[in-house]
Amino acid sequence: MGMSDFQYVLDNQFFIDIDGDLVQKGKVNVSLSVKRTSSMFEMNFLLDGYAIVPCDRCLDDMEIPINATNKLIVKFGKEYAEESDEIVIVPEDEGAINIAWFLYEFIALVIPMKHVHAPGKCNKDMVNQLRKHSSRNDDGVNENDDDFIDEGNFEKEIKTDPRWDTLKDLIENDNN
Repeated sequence: MGMSDFQYVLDNQFFIDIDGDLVQKGKVNVSLSVKRTSSMFEMNFLLDGYAIVPCDRCLDDMEIPINATNKLIVKFGKEYAEESDEIVIVPEDEGAINIAWFLYEFIALVIPMKHVHAPGKCNKDMVNQLRKHSSRNDDGVNENDDDFIDEGNFEKEIKTDPRWDTLKDLIENDNN
């Protein structure tokens, strides 16, 4: 029946107003294309920009690029319901939908679970504090190693107490 296009800029104020847990700052440009038919509205979103989240390691802010396309289908019914991730039922007597929370969710879904600066980009003071207070120092990690705090070192096998090796052998034998 008709096609409409809208442009939005989601800035820091948007993230403050939405009061979500994950993202508090950022700037995301949204292009929304709405196709109207007799029974529904098909909304296609294009999001491009960045969100600012704290680094899991040093707690300094870091930018996460946001590039996503999403679709939302809005139908009319008796009461509000979310039939799926892409289909929403809006009461006929209201005839309106606030897309702000949907936009926030689209952004939040693009952000990886783990947000860590690239190697060498973390706050040096915080990295030094982590080195100083890490229990891994007792496991033979060299405190002067610049890569101590890098992702790869957390993946390495930690030395175990040799008394546990016997139990590990029992488990391995049980699996055979």
